[in-house]
Amino acid sequence: MKFVQTNRAPSAIGPYSQAVVANGMVFTSGQIALTPEGVMLDSDVVVQTKQVLKNLQAVLEEAGSSMGSVVKTTIFLASMDDFVTVNEIYATAFGSHKPARSTVAVKTLPKNALVEIDAIALVK
Repeated sequence: MKFVQTNRAPSAIGPYSQAVVANGMVFTSGQIALTPEGVMLDSDVVVQTKQVLKNLQAVLEEAGSSMGSVVKTTIFLASMDDFVTVNEIYATAFGSHKPARSTVAVKTLPKNALVEIDAIALVK
């Protein structure tokens, strides 16, 4: 088992790793709209979703994976009213690659984020 840490994504804000590699797969922790410097982007869901996906990509790459190797994602939304908007940005980030996915609405997210995404991916 290998614990993943990259300065291209925000450090964990609790007692967990950005990701863990085990048995040829990487399991990421949920990413929110923190910059690598730890600044929370309080803007709209578009800005937050783009930062979340940028963070996710950085963690995956540090683990030896990529967005194109993602098998499954989970999206957590503070409001299902943002589903269509997040879906469009997500589709752009993944292109023709379409991993399995769950999307759930939650009451609140860390730092009052509007969106959080985690992933499971193959390691190259």
